[in-house]
Amino acid sequence: MEFKEAIKLALQSLWQNKLRTVLTLLGVMIGVASVIAVVTLVNGANTYVTTKFTRYGADVFTISRFPPIITNSTDYEKYQRRKNVLYDDYTYVRDNCKLCVGMGAQQATIAKITRETYSVTDSQVRGYTWQMPSLQNLDILEGRGFTEVDEDHASHVAIIGSDIRDNLFPGVDPLGLELRVDGEQYTVIGVAEKQGSTFGQSQDNWVGVPLPAYMKTYGASKSVTIYVKAGSAGSVLQEAGDEVRVLMRSKRHDAPGQPDSFELDVNNTLVGFFSVITGMFGAVAGGIAMIALVVGGIVIMNMMLVSVSERTREIGIRKALGARGKDITLQFLVESAAMALLGGFLGVLIGLIVAEIVTLALGFPSTVTAWSVALGLVMATATGIFFGVYPAWKAASLDPIVALRSEL
Repeated sequence: MEFKEAIKLALQSLWQNKLRTVLTLLGVMIGVASVIAVVTLVNGANTYVTTKFTRYGADVFTISRFPPIITNSTDYEKYQRRKNVLYDDYTYVRDNCKLCVGMGAQQATIAKITRETYSVTDSQVRGYTWQMPSLQNLDILEGRGFTEVDEDHASHVAIIGSDIRDNLFPGVDPLGLELRVDGEQYTVIGVAEKQGSTFGQSQDNWVGVPLPAYMKTYGASKSVTIYVKAGSAGSVLQEAGDEVRVLMRSKRHDAPGQPDSFELDVNNTLVGFFSVITGMFGAVAGGIAMIALVVGGIVIMNMMLVSVSERTREIGIRKALGARGKDITLQFLVESAAMALLGGFLGVLIGLIVAEIVTLALGFPSTVTAWSVALGLVMATATGIFFGVYPAWKAASLDPIVALRSEL
């Protein structure tokens, strides 16, 4: 039997039993849809995190009181005993680091932003040193960024996100106008590029002010995060990190042989940790999807066995007319594979739709990759072939004389 003829017979058989075919495919569809949806969302999350945390560049590292990830209560208690990283630490390192080509510091808190009769709550106010926007590759689309003069004089000037502009300055140019941050008055000098939303959280609902002005309102005793830009990645980054570590230990009087009283971290640490977490999540979800595929495969095998039983006389006639065992085997294997492939195709569509719905509803990023679609289709087809082997073998093993005696 030619392969083309086997496909034709398989499609005819599936079309004649449409409802049974659809019900049989549910397991495969659910399994493949789960794989596609999970892989799409995990890829989207990984892409987003990698983009966000590497936008500072491979030559930027941070100094803070806490590491970016704390995995247990013991470590948390240990880090709680650390002294805060203060603005004085930042100025000391800034003035003495020879391998640092850029440096900034920031603090942040939640504030109420108002202008005339307009107001926005749950907004983030960020205390920035003058180099911080450039260190974070944050483009100023309108107006200007901060200068050293703004920082040195604790000027009451502000850079705003696009949400603040849209909500507090509808239909007017915000540059040169004033707003209040927790009652403190600032003059808008710049509007930052729109960053969109992630995980349902807007990234544009913020106001940036010079860090010294921020500390006058919220206090100078809270910990800051210091960002350091080295000359380049690689050995220079390592040397700059070593120099900053020595300066920080000296400023904070860390005893020789004792661990650092601060955290020096490269962005890759958090990206790598997040990749591990999403990988574990993907593995668990993939295991659940595999269970669904196995259940779907068992249903396919059961349906194919029923089909063999129903078509016993047909098989006997075909064998009597010269069909070989491998022809019968091919026919039923192709039918099983075609059924699973159809389920896989529908599962891919459902998975992509589910991922898109999650993205639209929750703002969770998603990224469609060709390999995940191909993986879903291959897994579905392989499931159909694997679970179709026994029914195909049983059909091919039927004695033509016994098969011809079967009742119509």
